[in-house]
Parts: sequence; C-alpha cells; structure tokens
Amino acid sequence: MITIPLQAAPAQSLQITLNGQNCTINVYYKWTGLFVDVLVNNAAVVTSRIARNGVPVVRKGYTGFIGDLYFIDTQGIDDPRYDGLGSRWFLTYE
Repeated sequence: MITIPLQAAPAQSLQITLNGQNCTINVYYKWTGLFVDVLVNNAAVVTSRIARNGVPVVRKGYTGFIGDLYFIDTQGIDDPRYDGLGSRWFLTYE
C-alpha cells in the first residue's frame, strides 16, 4: 500500500507514478462532497468520481488501470472532507 500525499486544501492536483503508470490525480471539493479525477498519460480513467470512505475510486477493471485508490478514515467511517486530508483522511493506492 502506498499513501498518496494530499494537503488539506479544497482543490489540488498531483503527478505520481503508480506501478509504472504516469498518473495525474485531481482532488476537489464541490458543495455535494469531495471528488476525484484519475488520468494516466493524460487520458481520463475516471472523472468526477465522488470520494467515499473505503470505496475503490476506479472500480472498473476494463479501464486498464492497474490497482485502485481508496480514501481511508483513520478516526471512523466518515467520507472524506478536504479539511482533514493528510491528517484524518488518507488516499491510498493498492
């Protein structure tokens, strides 16, 4: 398991290599919750996926994405909020 470094900010984008995949991960807040985009080599794998605690972000094997991403709540079972990213909620790759 790899922890993806996120900050407690309402919008952020980072580039990271995961299992040989050149990924861009966008995490952003909308009034309905926290959302995620995952791109590999600038091609969208998932867009506007709502972030849920313990629920796979990609979820679809047919996308060709190797592995999956999960938000983990270290203090309970709540869905992630941007103000607790990096302290209470962590984004992990497995």
